[in-house]
Amino acid sequence: MTGKSLSQRIGDLGRHLAVEAHAAWLAARDPRVPMLARLLAVAVAAYALSPIDLIPDFIPLLGWLDDLLIVPLGLWAVRHLIPDALWAELHAAAEAASARPSSRAGMVFILLLWAGLLHLVYWAVRTSPMH
Repeated sequence: MTGKSLSQRIGDLGRHLAVEAHAAWLAARDPRVPMLARLLAVAVAAYALSPIDLIPDFIPLLGWLDDLLIVPLGLWAVRHLIPDALWAELHAAAEAASARPSSRAGMVFILLLWAGLLHLVYWAVRTSPMH
């Protein structure tokens, strides 16, 4: 039997999700994509490509749930909001790309977004009546 090992299958799944996330990133920037799909694509691609997770990976099992559920479900939703022909074009472009998007402006935006969210959480905790 010449089946793939578990680690090879996991690697293939990771590469597939990376291509899907890249296609979502391309969709978010394409004016032909419906606005709702673009907004969701921004959120999903930013989350998928962000080094910061909602639940940190070091927490056993729970840390992987966001990667195994949130990202694929978000990608599925984005995919179904975009016309088939347009998605095929975006997906082909993502597959042809040799690496994930490396836009410095995008990276700065994601980092500022996370910093803003952390600031809001800090402010909410500091101003809560229990503190």
